[in-house]
Amino acid sequence: MKSVVILISGRGSNMRSLVEAALPGRIAAVVANRPDAQGLEYARGRGIATEVVDHKAFATRDAFDAALGAAIDRHSAQLVALAGFMRVLGAAFVRRYEGRLLNIHPSLLPAFPGLHTHERALAAGVKIHGATVHFVTPELDHGPIVVQAAVPVLAGDDAETLAARVLRQEHVIYPRAVRWFLEGRLAIENGVVRVAGGGAQLEFAAA
Repeated sequence: MKSVVILISGRGSNMRSLVEAALPGRIAAVVANRPDAQGLEYARGRGIATEVVDHKAFATRDAFDAALGAAIDRHSAQLVALAGFMRVLGAAFVRRYEGRLLNIHPSLLPAFPGLHTHERALAAGVKIHGATVHFVTPELDHGPIVVQAAVPVLAGDDAETLAARVLRQEHVIYPRAVRWFLEGRLAIENGVVRVAGGGAQLEFAAA
C-alpha cells in the first residue's frame, strides 16, 4: 500500500477531504510548517502521525527544505500532497520529489497563479473561476494539470462567497487526483497529464 504525507499550514480542510475519502493508500503523516496549524489536532484525533517543521526556526529556505524533506522521508512517502501549504519550495526540493508532489491551487491555472486568486478573479471580471490539482514544478503554480473544477462567478459575489464555492469543489477533485495517483493511473506525456482508463479531468459545478 502506497503512503501519503500531507503538508499543511493552517486548518487543513483539503487534508481532511483526503483523510475522509477512503483512498487506496495510507495517510502516513501530516506535516505542518506552523506549530499552531489547526489541522494538526484533527490529524492526531484520527491517529495519524504529525510533525512540525517550523520555517521560522531556519535561517535559509534550503535549510528548511532539507528538514522538511527529512520529515517526509521518515514516513517513506510515495506521494507528497500539499494541502494549503503556504511556503514556496526550492527547486532542489521539488526535483527531489519530482512526479510525486501534488498541489491544489484555488484558480483555473494557468490563470491567477500565486496568492489572492479570488480577489484577482473578481477584479478581472471573469465569469468562470475554479480550482486546479497539478504536479509541482520549480515554476510556481505552473506544473502539469491533473484535474480542474470550474464554478460560475455570480452577480454579487465577493471574495468570501466565491472562495467558499471553489473550496467545495477542491474537496471533490483533490481526492480524485490522489486516488488516480495511488492507483497508478497518471502519466505525464509532453507536459500533459493523461489518466489511464479514462476519468473526468474537468468538473463543472452548478451555481
